[in-house]
Amino acid sequence: MALQDARDQVDTGFTRSEAKGLAFENAFGGATSAFRRRYTKDLTGYDLAITGVPFDQAVTHRPGARFGPRAIREASTLQPFDPPYYWDFSPLDEFAVADYGDCGFDYAKVTEFPCALRNHIRSILEQGAGCLTMGGDHYVSFPILQAHAEKYGPLSLIQFDAHSDTWPDDDMSRIDHGTMFYKAVKTGVIDPTTSVQVGIRTVNPDTLGVTTIDARAVHEAAPGEVARRIKDVVGDRNCYVTFDIDCLDPAFAPGTGTPVWGGLSSGQAAAILRDLAGINMVGGDVVEVSPPYDTTGATAIAGAHVLMELMCLWGWTRRT
Repeated sequence: MALQDARDQVDTGFTRSEAKGLAFENAFGGATSAFRRRYTKDLTGYDLAITGVPFDQAVTHRPGARFGPRAIREASTLQPFDPPYYWDFSPLDEFAVADYGDCGFDYAKVTEFPCALRNHIRSILEQGAGCLTMGGDHYVSFPILQAHAEKYGPLSLIQFDAHSDTWPDDDMSRIDHGTMFYKAVKTGVIDPTTSVQVGIRTVNPDTLGVTTIDARAVHEAAPGEVARRIKDVVGDRNCYVTFDIDCLDPAFAPGTGTPVWGGLSSGQAAAILRDLAGINMVGGDVVEVSPPYDTTGATAIAGAHVLMELMCLWGWTRRT
């Protein structure tokens, strides 16, 4: 490799001139942008923006998900050398993808956070790009959903999770990562009759009309059958996919705030996500990656792979 070529492969998060294409920078060095995409706030000419929300002040148990976006970015540097396996296209080659950086907010003014996040997501959608988000605790999905619903109308939700997050909470001022989908249903942001929760294994008697495919049902069915059941509920409606990393069993993702045994394997989750190809996905997120509780980095690696699968799902119906 010529000296200039070598220089061009350094810190491509800042220096890459082409918005499309795989990246071959050393995985162990350089600026750790998501999948080695360029950092930019100007989304002119970009199809999709990846952004981080380092917020974990809504947790009911262990904090640490504020470090999730940084860890997922670092783990993602292992992936942009090759197209994703099982998909017959390369989203990094076919779509212009940017790393939009993180949502900024004042950590000491928690009540202002939801508005700050809604405005952050609006700033992406108003530029005409799609948006994928790295959390952060799961509360972040609510302001993100609100911003998407402003553009697309009420959404169908596909939620991978150990917890339903629909526990009753009519106080809109409360910021809680276990009640935000209750609020999303009650405020008309999501349509419960066309929404699905996958991997649930904690008790909440009132599903608010959301279809539940609990963890045992996933274990007893083939991944393709689970995906078919999800598609039967969601149909061709605009949908948002949210993946709480605690959907995975702690054996595969120990680095999360509220781990629950009996969850999905990474292989099950990968197969289900791939078999969802064709859904009309308008946005998505991966949340609750908490690096302090996983010294191996496996949870962040899982989060980065989920993020790539979300990119593939988003891109599948938009291919030229």
